[in-house]
Amino acid sequence: MSTDIHGGNPSLRERLGSAAAPNGYAPFGAPRAGSADNPAYHELKQHVHQALLDRIDLEGMQRLSQEQIREDLKTLVGRLLDEDNVVINDIERRTLVRDIQDEVLGFGPLEPLLADPEISDILVNTYRQVYVERHGQLELSNIRFTDDAHLLKIIDKIVSRVGRRIDESSPMVDARLPDGSRVNAIIPPLAIDGPVMSIRRFSAQPLRLADLVERHSLTTEMAQILQGLGKAKVNILISGGTGSGKTTMLNAISGFISTSERIVTIEDAAELQMQQPHVVRLETRPANIEGKGEVTQRALVRNALRMRPDRIILGEVRGAEALDMLQAMNTGHEGSMATIHANTPRDALTRLENMISMAASMLPGKAMRQQISAAIGVVVQVARLTDGKRKVVAIQEITGMEGEIITMQEIFTFRQTGIAQDGTVSGHFQASGVRPQFLDRLRAFGVVVPESLFDPSRQYH
Repeated sequence: MSTDIHGGNPSLRERLGSAAAPNGYAPFGAPRAGSADNPAYHELKQHVHQALLDRIDLEGMQRLSQEQIREDLKTLVGRLLDEDNVVINDIERRTLVRDIQDEVLGFGPLEPLLADPEISDILVNTYRQVYVERHGQLELSNIRFTDDAHLLKIIDKIVSRVGRRIDESSPMVDARLPDGSRVNAIIPPLAIDGPVMSIRRFSAQPLRLADLVERHSLTTEMAQILQGLGKAKVNILISGGTGSGKTTMLNAISGFISTSERIVTIEDAAELQMQQPHVVRLETRPANIEGKGEVTQRALVRNALRMRPDRIILGEVRGAEALDMLQAMNTGHEGSMATIHANTPRDALTRLENMISMAASMLPGKAMRQQISAAIGVVVQVARLTDGKRKVVAIQEITGMEGEIITMQEIFTFRQTGIAQDGTVSGHFQASGVRPQFLDRLRAFGVVVPESLFDPSRQYH
């Protein structure tokens, strides 16, 4: 990294103007927590950042390690502050160095939020306001951006890393962070008040079914059934609303797929975390600025069929690819899985039927439902309750057709009994008492499930 001073550049004091006190000392308050609403601190950080950009060799940075760059940035920030007699205390100096390092190497003000494992969602409502979700509850954070241009720069930094773009001609984008977290951004003119971004976090270590049992998202008995379904190659559809934990559940069940199988995953924005060694990951591509080059999920599903997959995992079925997915499930790709947005298992099947009609509008309704009933074995319904907790609220088996209606039977359910004064939802898990048809298939794959699991008199809290 070059530290040469280029002639003609204004000094840091000149850049700061009135931000620094006449004696060179500018008190900026507490670090991080107190700096969010402190204009003087933001002005100092902005001008130090600009002064750094005038001095550093951006091409040379690419040859250095992250640790070397961080150390050089620390040295340069200290030199800039000393040269212009900007006197701040040690805590403020460390905070400024850390924030500048985050601006250059990371995602600026988002870095402390991304480093917090308890945060599951980051919601940026223009540069002035950032909400986070912890333990299912939304709260306003003390993080803010300098202005719209600052937020736009961070958004562009995120989306450009995955080969996507966002501008006035394409003001909406889906992208992902290096850790797999899902990002959606929308900017003016569609977002009236300024750029808006939401980040759905994913833990570096995917949750297992045992972890979900520990969090009371389901019972040990229900986990045993889902584990068996994963091993026995039963086609599974995971249904739920936004933020209900569909992808987490898909990752957890997929952990029981044999390591000898070839898995092809298809997603709009890659976020699945398969644990098997033989995984091929495919991702859609939006159209370019000329409106060409788009690759849809349906095209990827069709291509996946030529890749000799044992299982096809569809991150979310949302359009005409539903028909190709069902045909794949019916033609030798057993054990395939997908998620879908729906509030009940029956609604999930209705949505699937609507999606099939997008691809084959001339196909009779009964034929569509026959495709669905033949392909899907089990629907797992997940939900986010009013207290923010996520639970498996139903496991239903598709048993076939009765006339023109798809028949289903409930195996397990969560029955809500009330809400405590602190807002916590109370209830219990319970079996319906029905012996599922898939038990014979589970036994054929060596998965033995005791009949006592389906005793309706037992309640699991």
